[in-house]
Formats: sequence, structure tokens, C-alpha cells
Amino acid sequence: MRVFTVNGERPEILDRVVELGFVIFDKEDFDLNIIGERNPNGEADKFDDWIHVLYLERGIWQWHAYRCTTDAGMYYLKNYSRSSGTAILCHPQQMRGAYQLDYHKGKYEALCQRKPVAVWRDRNKDHIHDMMGEPDVGYFGINIHRSNLSPEGARRVGKYSAGCTVIQRPADFDELVDLCKTQIRRTGYDTFTYTLILGK
Repeated sequence: MRVFTVNGERPEILDRVVELGFVIFDKEDFDLNIIGERNPNGEADKFDDWIHVLYLERGIWQWHAYRCTTDAGMYYLKNYSRSSGTAILCHPQQMRGAYQLDYHKGKYEALCQRKPVAVWRDRNKDHIHDMMGEPDVGYFGINIHRSNLSPEGARRVGKYSAGCTVIQRPADFDELVDLCKTQIRRTGYDTFTYTLILGK
């Protein structure tokens, strides 16, 4: 986990979101910007991406960053459940109000997909995430959740992602859920926008 307090100008990653033509939330405290940053040189089964959570508190930017994967694990690259292939969440994409707190597989609170999102389909069963072709848009259960409960989380993505964004460390994930609850409490907004971009 990385935590930053940014005085003055807004954080650079938000400028990148704006440059892509997407919306940022910078008008009131605790209106969360949740941004997945996909590693352009990412490898299958590694937690080598970042999920950023940025928000204003008393007019000062707060910035949390957590290790995650935005890609399906090796197990689901080779064993997809749909004939069309494994889901790979498309980037760049802003999923406005597409997430709400609910129970991931009925087990624990997570950010769960509640509006359509766009995914690519990978069906050649190799170790490369295929990010091309006509997007498939719909409800696929592309949630934002954690790996396991060991302090450092899972070492490999494995079965933890069939297309979901998965935060590696449980403490980081718990902090994200707490921030989401703070947004609801402070602003009354109970939906969350998830923006996925390609890292530099």
C-alpha cells in the first residue's frame, strides 16, 4: 500500500483520466475516484497492477494505492466458463456508477458490478491476456474484491480472478471498503465509478 497527501495541484493520475475524456470527482470531500492502472508489461498470474483511490478531505487530496490484478489468473485463461472465452476488462474505460457494496459470492462485502461493463474475450488458452477484438458488453460479475486472508495475500492470482480486479492484501482491501462506507456516510452516494486505464 502507498498513501500520499497531495497539497496544491491535483494528482497527475487524475490529469490522465481527464485527458482520456473521463470525469473526475473533485467538488466535495470523500467523493471517491477509484482508478485501476493496468501494467502495460503485465504478466499472467501476478499482482502487478495498481488500484488507486483518490478523494478530497478538507480540500486536500488523499491518495491510496494498492497492489492488485486487473486481469484474469492463469487458471481461467486455460479453463474459461463461457465458450466466448475469459473476460478481460477493457481499457481505457470509465464505468460510471457501475459498482455498489454487496457480497462477493455471498461471502464478504466487496464492490460488485451493478451496470454493464465492456470486456474483451480471450479463448486461446495461452499465458497472454488478449486485449483486442470486439468488446462484449454486459453483466459478468466483474467485481472488485480481495485474494485470501493471509497477511500478504495470495502469491499468485490463480483462481482469484476470472476477470475481476483483485486486491492482493486483505488489509488494503478492508481499507478500500471502509473508504467506500465513508463516502456513503459523508455524501449519501452509494454507487461507485471505476475507471480502468493503461499505466505508463
